[in-house]
Amino acid sequence: LIVGAVPEREDPRDVLISRDGLPFEALPEEGRVGTSSLRRRVQLRRILPRWEVLPLRGNLDTRLRRLQEGRFDAIVVAAAGLKRLGLVEFLKHPLPPEVMLPAAGQGALAVECREGDPLTDLLQGIHHPQTALEVAAERAFLQRMGGGCQVPMGALARFDEGEVCLKAMVSSLEGDRLFAGEEKGRDPERVGTLLADRLLEKGAREVLEEVYSRDG
Repeated sequence: LIVGAVPEREDPRDVLISRDGLPFEALPEEGRVGTSSLRRRVQLRRILPRWEVLPLRGNLDTRLRRLQEGRFDAIVVAAAGLKRLGLVEFLKHPLPPEVMLPAAGQGALAVECREGDPLTDLLQGIHHPQTALEVAAERAFLQRMGGGCQVPMGALARFDEGEVCLKAMVSSLEGDRLFAGEEKGRDPERVGTLLADRLLEKGAREVLEEVYSRDG
């Protein structure tokens, strides 16, 4: 199997949904916020240090219902998921990447097909080269880091004026050690690899070793 096409990306950002409809900057000093993601959890602890960050599982309907029931004061979910389900009324307060860096590939889709399949040519009609370049940089970073869902990690690339600019972070599970950086260049795989190597040298390697040693 090969990736036959990468369609244009949906909004890669995370969205804050508060019970009172407040934006991030208007939230009270204390409260309860729900998320299903380690990546969001460590970043929320930094931007809302006095809030209690609680686990929140289930599909989007379940998460929204628990918010409305008063179990949480706010939740954080992916904008792309809300859009694809037509829940656009909850998209009022997206979190900029400077506040909440999304997961690698968030909002993007890949269409797989068999190598040599005639369908490959047809898929070029939905292929979006800019998205493909951006996601390639993010995936290269993720692959070099060897990270998965058990590691708090984020990456977002933007293609501009012939170059890919990648921002990424990796954190300890507790959020007390967070390594972030930025890299740009014309080769997306090289950009992702270079940034990963830099963060590994800065201390991210020890964080990854600790996480994987806990998992046995």
